[in-house]
Amino acid sequence: MDKDCLFCKIIAGEIPSAKVYEDEFVFAFKDINPIAPVHYLFVPKTHICCAKKINPENSQYVAKIFEAMAEVSKQENIESYRIVNNCGEDAGQSVMHLHFHLLAGKKMGWGEQSLG
Repeated sequence: MDKDCLFCKIIAGEIPSAKVYEDEFVFAFKDINPIAPVHYLFVPKTHICCAKKINPENSQYVAKIFEAMAEVSKQENIESYRIVNNCGEDAGQSVMHLHFHLLAGKKMGWGEQSLG
């Protein structure tokens, strides 16, 4: 864990969140600035800064995140959703801890402005 990382602090319970899922590998919570009616963040419980740092030693966390997203979507009867990952500041990554956005609850188009 990174003591200065916002998401590491959320995982550790130092900062409150609206948790939607947790297991040994994954923590998921509601985004505080949602861009869709359903907007959850799924993060690994180990600090990985971004997608470009995924490697054979930590890639199991990504698989577990996708398994968790499938489980949550079934539990909440979410039939259709989008998964987004931003890698790096120019791509819109504001917290440097690997995370995936699960977005649902509205019809989405394609393109930069389609979710706003």
